[in-house]
Amino acid sequence: MMTIPAAPLALFVSDLHLQASRPKTSAAFFDFLERHARRTQALYLLGDLFEYWAGDDDLDDPFHQRVAAAIRRVSDAGIGVFWIAGNRDFLVGPEFAKATGATLLAEPFVATIGGQRIALVHGDAQCTDDLNYMEFRAKVRQTEWQNQLLSIPLGQRKAIIAEWRMSSRAEQAGKTCDVMDLTPQAIAQVFAQTATRVMIHGHTHRPALHTVGDTRRYVLPDWDVDVEPARGGWISIEADGAIKRINLGGAAAS
Repeated sequence: MMTIPAAPLALFVSDLHLQASRPKTSAAFFDFLERHARRTQALYLLGDLFEYWAGDDDLDDPFHQRVAAAIRRVSDAGIGVFWIAGNRDFLVGPEFAKATGATLLAEPFVATIGGQRIALVHGDAQCTDDLNYMEFRAKVRQTEWQNQLLSIPLGQRKAIIAEWRMSSRAEQAGKTCDVMDLTPQAIAQVFAQTATRVMIHGHTHRPALHTVGDTRRYVLPDWDVDVEPARGGWISIEADGAIKRINLGGAAAS
């Protein structure tokens, strides 16, 4: 008699940077939602799902409608869908949540899954050695500043965001990987603030498991299936509470 594996308790993804110009990446995400997310109890989207998000009034875009509808099919199937904003899509708001059935979470968020308390963040707030970015982040995460930006017509908003992206790419070219990574002090602060010993995040595009003392920090991969070799994957918490890093093919990552 064949034994059917128990469904995972939760899945975690981040940094898909979805955009219409990367159709294979979008197709891989839709396949993930149908084949894997619909088998779990909870799906956590930990930021930078989109290459950028100019505001919920951009939900009329046909590509964004496809993405929102695909996520909605998961939530309509009874799976809890949870969202933490990234540095590319921090303007996601209540209309997106309504369209997808997702619950928007503030970070750090503590999820209790499989008997474990797990700290969830996108990861950019912990890159505290990147002083220019931290200054920018502090400004754009202010509600008043966001309201002012959202009052600008959508087309102009997108032009402003395009300028930010160009500037960001130019700045990153002169930064080391260490500067753009999470700092040990910021990581320790999250663990202390949340009273947890396990953390899951994305942002850095450097998938790994870091063990320091009695703490474990799982870093999610970014996704790009429109290049060779393809990148992507997710983290799964199994029915027995085990945390696994999974590659695009659905197998445990090394």
